Amino acid sequence: MGKNFILDTNVLLHDPDAILKFDDNTVIITFEVLEELDNFKKDVTDLGANARRAIQRIDQLRSGGDLKNGIRLPNGGVLKVMPGYFDNTLVDAGLRDSRQTGHRLLGLACQLQQNTSKPAILVTKNINLRLKADALGIVSADYKETADVTQNGYTGYQELEVSSETLANLRADGSVTLEGHRFYPNECLLLRDKEGNRLLARIADEEGHVAVRIPHFGDGILGIEPRNLAQSFAFECLLNDDIKLVTLQGRAGTGKTLLAVAAGLYKVIEEDRYHKLLVARPTMPMGRDIGFIPGDVDEKLRPWMKPIYDAVDLLQEIDRRSRKRRLPPDLLESKELDIEPLTYIRGRSIPHQYIIIDEAQNLSPLEVKTIITRVGNGTKIVLTGDPEQIDNPYLNTTSNGFIHVVNKFKDQAIAAHITFLKGERSPLAEAAANLL
Repeated sequence: MGKNFILDTNVLLHDPDAILKFDDNTVIITFEVLEELDNFKKDVTDLGANARRAIQRIDQLRSGGDLKNGIRLPNGGVLKVMPGYFDNTLVDAGLRDSRQTGHRLLGLACQLQQNTSKPAILVTKNINLRLKADALGIVSADYKETADVTQNGYTGYQELEVSSETLANLRADGSVTLEGHRFYPNECLLLRDKEGNRLLARIADEEGHVAVRIPHFGDGILGIEPRNLAQSFAFECLLNDDIKLVTLQGRAGTGKTLLAVAAGLYKVIEEDRYHKLLVARPTMPMGRDIGFIPGDVDEKLRPWMKPIYDAVDLLQEIDRRSRKRRLPPDLLESKELDIEPLTYIRGRSIPHQYIIIDEAQNLSPLEVKTIITRVGNGTKIVLTGDPEQIDNPYLNTTSNGFIHVVNKFKDQAIAAHITFLKGERSPLAEAAANLL
């Protein structure tokens, strides 16, 4: 029988191709949603780009038929465009603004529910609108493409009890085949026997059976030593040139950005493996924006990029106190380090660089795809993010681009993921993260 899915504007702003992702059901776009997309299309942000792409997608599909009566979609579904609806049912419920798009979507859902045999489902990322729909007896749903990695339990590493012989072989040969087990490529392991002996390892084959020993990092990387198991695993993935994509997930204070910057500078300056370390992050404020910032481009951007500068400053301070200095004193002005907003990455091809994208949870799946497809030959890219700390009002813990990448790449041999569970910034910061 199929279903009628009524899409809110925020769904198309989140994913311009959402129209094609409802299988063989009917997808309905209202005139009001088209008007809102038209208002967004002039926006210079990614919302404007997504609005333009959604409009173009609908226009392309229009060549296949009549939008009023329905156009057959490639996946077997149908696309219709029709006006929203408003009647006394909504007025009686206290929703008196007949011009509000959300109310007209609710009215249309009520009308379809009463006059057609197909179930009507309102798809919106607006929680308040979903609450209103539920109160009116209308079925509603959030638009989700992926599941939260923290919900399916994948952290990128696990503990496994093995025989003493297995540990001995790993210690002697540097690798061992784990019979009867299958892991994700580059998944990290804490292997222990009944006597309490332990070794760290990483899965090194696509089939998920062969584990290689993770070396001890000695004095750390540029003075940064791993303080817990996850940080040791992170360094292994960050420093391995065969792993082209690394995702680091964790709350504030777990060391994601600092470890990534330290590893990137080490690979660029110490090993000369990459031409440059490029660090970027979205210019997304926390709370209310402070408005106009005076100065040139660098001065305007510095507040947005301050966490990156803080990490670099800490590494330079550690380097100044070490017996053997490894970082150039003019690091921030050198050609080996480039700190910039994500806006400057679009449209480029970036070869032979170590790229770090900080705060990637504030990016949509489409934005993350745009960034990763910029990666050229010989480039490694690291995404750091905390899905519980999203400042983008159109994203949540399950729909953000960071989690999208984790789920799509976790079975790929060129990618690795590590979740940080313990904060290392300070006891106060860790307590605040857990209690507040």
